[in-house]
Amino acid sequence: MPDDAAAARAAAEEESAFSHPPVDPDATAAYGDHPDQVIDFYAPHAPELPEPDAQAPLVVVLHGGAWRAPYDRRHITPFADYLARRGFAVANVEYRRGATLPAQGGAGPVAGRWPDTFDDVAAALDALPALVREALPQADPRRTVLTGHSAGGHLALWAAARHVLPADAPWRTGGPAALRGVVALAPIADFAVAEKLDVCGNAALQLLGGEDKFADRQPYADPALLLPTGIATALVQGRADIVVPQAVAEAYAEAAAKAGEVVGLTLLEDVGHFPLIDPAADACAVVAEEIAQLAW
Repeated sequence: MPDDAAAARAAAEEESAFSHPPVDPDATAAYGDHPDQVIDFYAPHAPELPEPDAQAPLVVVLHGGAWRAPYDRRHITPFADYLARRGFAVANVEYRRGATLPAQGGAGPVAGRWPDTFDDVAAALDALPALVREALPQADPRRTVLTGHSAGGHLALWAAARHVLPADAPWRTGGPAALRGVVALAPIADFAVAEKLDVCGNAALQLLGGEDKFADRQPYADPALLLPTGIATALVQGRADIVVPQAVAEAYAEAAAKAGEVVGLTLLEDVGHFPLIDPAADACAVVAEEIAQLAW
């Protein structure tokens, strides 16, 4: 259990990250019929863009929130706007998340839906090139970086690994995605370690449908088992994170190394979970730089 000082710091960081008002997108497009199957687009509006007609790298954002319904894409819109102000075109993806089940007596939201959460992320990424051409012509899809925070970091790593999914996976692709790279922020990147640490109240276990389904579904969903990907990957992690501890990111990086792949791991001192997506925090600038190194 975190001590009182660590808990107080984490609470203050969360409060700061959630203090920014949501930022409306420049455009929104649907990739399916469900209300959550939408993508918000933010046009680049940095004054230092090289030419008025120049296309900007595309950053695809997958929000976190333990795959649970109360946390939708709105909380990460200030981060999306922050990236747009740094000269990126941004696609902020929504997807179906878990909900409170009647059988649980209203005990709380469940993490994710199987297979809906994965169906949505796969469908969104597949539809994205055509949607970008229509909604965000300023974007250059040839320079796409995938990023995500927490549970969204998991989904970013998973989406970049679809070509190495088991052969019978419905989301498997015939080859790697056309990405410049992935920047995963405090990702739930190794389900075995996450469960040992009870990350987000057994969220990964819930995502896969519970204990009786976990072992069978883990090979289809756990990024640490989907290596190597052949796609440039960087992790950014706060050392003071008590929500998704650094041991989870370290386990993924170690699994990648064993698979013969080098994954960058940036550990930030005195940084917890939420500063990575908080435009008011110095850590957010580090994230933007990590993305820029892959994108430009």
